[in-house]
Amino acid sequence: CRGRFQAKMLRNCAVIAIVGASGASAFAPSLGLGRSVQAPALQKASRAAAVAPTARGGGGVRGMRGALTALLFDCDGVLADTERDGHRIAFNMAFEENQLKNGDEIMFWDEELYGKLVETGGGKERMMAYWEQIGYEEGNWDLAKKLHERKTTIFSDLIASGKIPLREGVVRLVDEALAEGIKVAVCSTSNEKAVSQIVKMMGEERASQIQIFAGDVVQFKKPAPDVYELASNTLKVKPEDCMVIEDSCIGLAAAKAAKMSCIVTKSTYTQNEDFEDAELIVDDLESGSVDIVTCEGLTQSTSWEDWGIDKDIQNANVGRGRW
Repeated sequence: CRGRFQAKMLRNCAVIAIVGASGASAFAPSLGLGRSVQAPALQKASRAAAVAPTARGGGGVRGMRGALTALLFDCDGVLADTERDGHRIAFNMAFEENQLKNGDEIMFWDEELYGKLVETGGGKERMMAYWEQIGYEEGNWDLAKKLHERKTTIFSDLIASGKIPLREGVVRLVDEALAEGIKVAVCSTSNEKAVSQIVKMMGEERASQIQIFAGDVVQFKKPAPDVYELASNTLKVKPEDCMVIEDSCIGLAAAKAAKMSCIVTKSTYTQNEDFEDAELIVDDLESGSVDIVTCEGLTQSTSWEDWGIDKDIQNANVGRGRW
């Protein structure tokens, strides 16, 4: 009995020693069990503190690694801030070419209006929602498909012109994941051709190692979890072992519905959205010092590599095992 009691006490001390002042206050002893119980309201805060990135991007408790097996990126707003100066412009050009009118004026999505329209996932779905909103009786799915095909071509030309750069930190994080043997994929509601073109901006070698799930590959788009569930099943990884990088509340909702962890990197149109359920919120991956250790530390997985405490317990001859 005395040996078991010593083991429990050593485990408690080890947890407090590693988490430190920022996390120790979140733990309270459970009567009669000799364990540490974390208050639900403090779980996310203390967990984030435990893997807080350093100024140089080397975040995380050294040696503490979750079973991160897949890193899943959204595309628009995450890989590149494409919505305002890419997709919006392409939609407007397609409207003008086809002389689509709202009353006496050619349809035009200004920045403010488009900021509301992006809450609808998918370009064709976005047009249908807009047409319903303004009472455009000629709007139908066939027209939406025709316009979206042309819009995609225009968008591709804008990307090829080099006017829309990749966001800071994206290539670095992709490289870190690939170097660790972590699968990388892009899961988007956008057209697959457009997504592929943005992915290729990272270079052909990287692009060849990134799987794309985009467009109409699933019936229900974000905030439905379908595209992330498809990625999980196709890549043969557990949802709790995935980290999603999103920029919008609908993307966050999709990730959470798929039972995945999610880091939000805010973009032009999502600055003021509610990201309360995210594991971490940053302005961008670089300034937020988000690296692969940060992603590992914030995954939901409970399949941890041995990070020292159990070995210390074993060396002290007071038992071994998880608490």
